[in-house]
Amino acid sequence: MFGLSPGELIVVLIILILLFGARRLPELGSSLGHAIQNFRKAFRDAEAIDVTKDKDEKS
Repeated sequence: MFGLSPGELIVVLIILILLFGARRLPELGSSLGHAIQNFRKAFRDAEAIDVTKDKDEKS
């Protein structure tokens, strides 16, 4: 996974726990998941939100 060994992942998790605390990690994971979901939705619906002017319209 991303070229990280299991030992490196454990070190990263320990650092995250020290920085944010064990209670906030699930909240941060949930927020990250929602952000990714919203980004994907916006990327899929980009054509529906197109705000560029048509060539036929005059300024």
